[in-house]
Amino acid sequence: MDFGLTNFEMRQIGTTNIYVSPIGLGCWPIAGVTTIGTTEEDSRKTIFTALESGINLLDTAHGYGVDGLSERLIGQVIRERREQLVIASKGGFHWGEAGQRKYDASPQRIRLECETSLQRMQIDTIDLYYLHAHDPSTPIADTAGEFLKLRQSGKIRAVGVSNLTTDQIAEFHEVCPIDANQPPYNLLQRDIEQHELPWCLRKGIATITYWPLMKGLLAGKIRRGHQFDPADSRLKYEIFQGDQFERAQCLLDQLDELAAELGKTVLQVVVNWTYHQSGILSVLCGAKRDWQIREAAGALGWQLNPDQMKTIADVLAKIEGRVVDGGDDG
Repeated sequence: MDFGLTNFEMRQIGTTNIYVSPIGLGCWPIAGVTTIGTTEEDSRKTIFTALESGINLLDTAHGYGVDGLSERLIGQVIRERREQLVIASKGGFHWGEAGQRKYDASPQRIRLECETSLQRMQIDTIDLYYLHAHDPSTPIADTAGEFLKLRQSGKIRAVGVSNLTTDQIAEFHEVCPIDANQPPYNLLQRDIEQHELPWCLRKGIATITYWPLMKGLLAGKIRRGHQFDPADSRLKYEIFQGDQFERAQCLLDQLDELAAELGKTVLQVVVNWTYHQSGILSVLCGAKRDWQIREAAGALGWQLNPDQMKTIADVLAKIEGRVVDGGDDG
């Protein structure tokens, strides 16, 4: 069975024979951990809509949701569609009994989480399996060695890392060659352009990014005067405060004009810009509703022209002194 749009080309992950759409569905929101009002019915509908829109990459993790809800929902949806899809998951992060984040990348834990993820999704192989984040208590070489064994055993097809420094990526790569790297990246958070992205390009490693909308800010809905709920976790990020928030608004003002000129939404302009940047293979768009991923899919099949790209570059050049916090929930 074929799905959705055909007016864009699939992109190859490194030197593998795995090809993905320029946009992937980030499956953190459907787990309902940090999103309000999420239901399993809505989540399944969101996955179906992604597939119908031509998106073939589903990105999840062992630690997405209570008892792996994200992976279980994926397993329910993909049973008759497995061959058309690329399933990415991550190991090395789980929730403690008290609900705290726990990072454990020991070989035994990585193998346990990988096998658990396979069981939850009812599949034989994970197409792309990432180390979710660095575990200071486990030598990277030990973790990488276990990933190598998992690939050799056929439990995973390709290896990735996420939320590591360039030095940590290189150390992992020495033991187990990496096919993909997953960092945060967006118009307001471009640190990877300095070292991480060029290094991956030289090594033939694909870069698949998360946070293209910077926690919703670049979707164009959070504007000057927005009243945040005091419990909103976004308030801990400096980009949502003071001068940094105002600089982001200046960027959004310009994006409003571009979106109107193109007949697109601000979100679509932002996502399109992101996956057309040098070295960016695919962009993960998180969604908990079907209309959200349908809107994101509207960024496929077209490209900003050189003048429009220059307009964005000129605005970015005026945004100085930005300090954007990173994250590890990609």
